Amino acid sequence: MVSVGVSRMGKTGVVFIDPGAKVNSSHYCNIVLEKGLLPDVRAICRHYKWTLQQDGAPAHIARTTMDSLKKNTSTSLNFACGLQIALKERKGSGLV
Repeated sequence: MVSVGVSRMGKTGVVFIDPGAKVNSSHYCNIVLEKGLLPDVRAICRHYKWTLQQDGAPAHIARTTMDSLKKNTSTSLNFACGLQIALKERKGSGLV
């Protein structure tokens, strides 16, 4: 799988998730968000308010994930700058 943020203001780098990796709340917060997407989001959006849009994957909706996002971001999850986190499964050599 891969994770990437896309908005009208720019895009993040791609975070590759190893095949077979268990993406629980801890992995999602520490690897995908803190080491992957959020540094780019902060650089792209700077002082603007932004929205983190996720699907209902267990790692996304876990209480520890929500608590981590509230604690470690300077914006609410409901503000708008248009950042969307898109998860796509990688099959073979291409993205599907």
